[in-house]
Amino acid sequence: MIKFLGRLIGLLLGFLLIFSLMTIYRNSKAVLAYAPLVRQVLADRQQTEKIDENLVLAMIYTESKGRGQDILQASESFSGSIGSITSPKESLNQGLTLLEDNLAQANQAGTDTWTAVQAYNLGPNYIAYVAERGGKTNLDLARRFSRDVVAPSLGNVTGKTYRYYHPIAIFYGNPYLYQNGGNSYYVEQVKLNLMILKVMSQLIN
Repeated sequence: MIKFLGRLIGLLLGFLLIFSLMTIYRNSKAVLAYAPLVRQVLADRQQTEKIDENLVLAMIYTESKGRGQDILQASESFSGSIGSITSPKESLNQGLTLLEDNLAQANQAGTDTWTAVQAYNLGPNYIAYVAERGGKTNLDLARRFSRDVVAPSLGNVTGKTYRYYHPIAIFYGNPYLYQNGGNSYYVEQVKLNLMILKVMSQLIN
């Protein structure tokens, strides 16, 4: 009986692993298909030397997995409402406007590039917050800003959280986010997706 259960668990874990790898492959293929468009938009905006296209692709993976028209989830910053962006190119231009502004503010404030990336999710005020606390983003700072600044500004004044079962959150032993507080794991996810796309690009291209 014990051997049977062991084999069953092993079989289930094997199926789960295969399913996860297939999902990663499918998502990576969808995102990497946007590489030519990302390259073109960066060139049009004269940002090729300033912004790594692989970073943009990793952000697309994090935001949308390459699905839908608003691949950088930039509608709310564009019009204040979800779904107002109707093409991937429009989404890229709006998302890159935000990222460029964040990078410029981060440079002026003396913070690292990853602070600008985290600010894409938590808002540009995160840059000054980090600048006053060492100049380099980390998970603890992102969590505190999410709890103390973002969440209360959107009505969560009690620190209410919800479960968030992303592998990164589980890895850090804190699988939760603050309600209305954005995603404090955003940078860690972008970094992970950078690695995933680097590996998968060798298999897909």
